[in-house]
Amino acid sequence: MSLHFAVEEYQHRIRNARGAMAACGLDGMLLFAPESHYYLTGYDTFGYAMFQCMVLSADGEINLFTRLPDWRQAQQTSILPDSRIHLWHDVEGADPFQGLYRLLAKIGLGSARLGIETNTVGLNAWNGQKLHRVLKGRVSLVEASGLVGRLRRQKSEREIEYHKKAAALSDEALDAAVAVTTAGAFEGDILAAMQGAIFRGGGSYAGNEFIVGSGEGALLCRYQSGPRHLDEPDQLTLEWSGAYHRYHSAMMRTLIVGPAADPQRKMHAAAVEALQACEQAIQPGQPMGQVYQAHATVLDDHGLGHARMKACGYGMGAVFNPIWVDFPMFYEGNPLIMHAGNVFFLHMILMDSDSGYAMCWGHSVLVTETGVERLSRSPLDLVENL
Repeated sequence: MSLHFAVEEYQHRIRNARGAMAACGLDGMLLFAPESHYYLTGYDTFGYAMFQCMVLSADGEINLFTRLPDWRQAQQTSILPDSRIHLWHDVEGADPFQGLYRLLAKIGLGSARLGIETNTVGLNAWNGQKLHRVLKGRVSLVEASGLVGRLRRQKSEREIEYHKKAAALSDEALDAAVAVTTAGAFEGDILAAMQGAIFRGGGSYAGNEFIVGSGEGALLCRYQSGPRHLDEPDQLTLEWSGAYHRYHSAMMRTLIVGPAADPQRKMHAAAVEALQACEQAIQPGQPMGQVYQAHATVLDDHGLGHARMKACGYGMGAVFNPIWVDFPMFYEGNPLIMHAGNVFFLHMILMDSDSGYAMCWGHSVLVTETGVERLSRSPLDLVENL
């Protein structure tokens, strides 16, 4: 068995989930989010791409309904005993949705009031509709996608250790990128250097592709296929995250090949000022929206309102593909209160279509009792590879 936390920590999480269920008047939960599976039991797989469900009962009993390829996965990565792992098989005419209901009936939840996670990649619309048709009139379903997610925002000491390790891996990846970013460099080699640094450091795959873009592609917020060679001069925007036991600490930078132009220097100064303003705005007991406002105020004062985004970061956690975003995000008016033990990624994204320049700066932070702790050791200086 390969567990990344003590069994007692999983038991503590399950007790908290039971308390949250009781407060909502739920007899059980149908858990489809891989993050919930991992958080409560350690179950670590990409098998959520197929239909599977974890059932949490009010008494704390957990049953997993999955396919044969994930049987040993559950055995080796989770706290679940074999008696709580139930399989459905790939055969023509198979109906896993009826199979799940039979399991619910067997464990005394055949007519229960059940919370259900629908806001997750672990339950696509196709499967969700089929499941609802089977359960309609049998059980009472209550939307509860945020129940476990709210618990996951508050990180334990061990989780914070993993976030800090992920941050160290992110720093090492940046060092590796800077070392090979020169005129003529191939984006594929830069990505290989970054990912290699993370793997050699004991990390693993992140929750989504690393974002790399040079030239006009530096103004993109998403990865695109087809790496290119860097020109001179050029600009290279990178967004990446170290991942350690699935825990992330993302970073973002725009590196310059050749001497920076004056507009790039001004954009860098504005991005760093905004980043520091956001760090100052993070205080336990305060709403997330004030962090966004700090970002917007600084960049607007620098005359860059047209080039900024409508969000400036989001939560970090143990998350799975397709993205490492652990909602919620920093956006205008977000009333969600921040607490000590939360981990966030702050990104100051400037992409100016008029000038053709990008300047993106970001790193991950931990909310403390008095403010914020920056998890990255990397300086905020402009990087010019001459």
